[in-house]
Amino acid sequence: MERSQLIDAFLGQNGWGAARRRHLAGDASDRKYLRLFDDQTSETAILMDAPPGQDIDNFIRITDYLRQNQLNAPRILAQDAPHGLLLLQDFGDALFARLLQSQPELETTLYRAAVDVLIKLHRSTPPRGLLDYSAEVMAEFISPVFEFYPGHKPQMAAVQSELHALLHKHCTDPPVIALRDYHAENLIWLPENTGTQRVGLLDYQDAVLAQPAYDLVSLLQDARRDVSAESQAKMIRYYTDRIKADKNAFQLNYALQGAQRNLRIIGIFARLCTVAAKPGYLDLIPRVWRNLQQNLTHPELGRLNDLVSAALPAPSPAILEQLRTQCPPNPTP
Repeated sequence: MERSQLIDAFLGQNGWGAARRRHLAGDASDRKYLRLFDDQTSETAILMDAPPGQDIDNFIRITDYLRQNQLNAPRILAQDAPHGLLLLQDFGDALFARLLQSQPELETTLYRAAVDVLIKLHRSTPPRGLLDYSAEVMAEFISPVFEFYPGHKPQMAAVQSELHALLHKHCTDPPVIALRDYHAENLIWLPENTGTQRVGLLDYQDAVLAQPAYDLVSLLQDARRDVSAESQAKMIRYYTDRIKADKNAFQLNYALQGAQRNLRIIGIFARLCTVAAKPGYLDLIPRVWRNLQQNLTHPELGRLNDLVSAALPAPSPAILEQLRTQCPPNPTP
């Protein structure tokens, strides 16, 4: 059966066969999203269409976990997991990123609400079976920056070794569930609700077991929008005050989580251009590089800073153009 026929059958079986359909912007994955409109009831829903072979069981499992812990993941209205189809509650279009473009004065309100979600999440017992984002795994996971971004690949081992040593020594908080892509493009403002229910959650299927600082870095060192150093400091203080954390130790943990995350993102964005034919991600690399440099200014990261500076060039226009010329006209299968 053709993909379109599978979708038609799935929607028909679940009462949405006659609905109008509109494509929504996707993410860095190959998943597609449609908004469905029922003109008779004025109701809407979201169809997630994951490509054949892509497992959606983890999305279902993490959705159930979040909702069981009174966090606002979308309700799953219907599912055909073997064919990668989900019918989801529609949270609307009030993405944090979109609201902050038109109403920047909401930044503190929105980010505090997002931090409150993290505090609640970090007080919950993580589900079983998550990948442990250990020092070993985190150091290994920066390899894309050496594989896809211009630099000196022979120095990868030295950078990974230093990063591993720092993570192992300083990032020793009890691990929590981290949603990984916790940022303004994946958070929806629902002000009609109260408390943490005001934040609608998206794109959390790749959740891992990580340090509490990890998702805070994801939120505050956003690859897609600038968050000022002042706003970062304010939200870090808000978080550490409420969980009674040692502020100096947390700042070091935050810097290390940020260094690892931003090194990996630079590599992933370069790969999305050179392999997946998505050159738009190159425009985000300079901001990620600035976030990386901010992390590397921490006094404890001095040697790591030296190693990264020797191994990887800053994303100058020439470097970005070099990557752009490698972007294929069509994605590699």
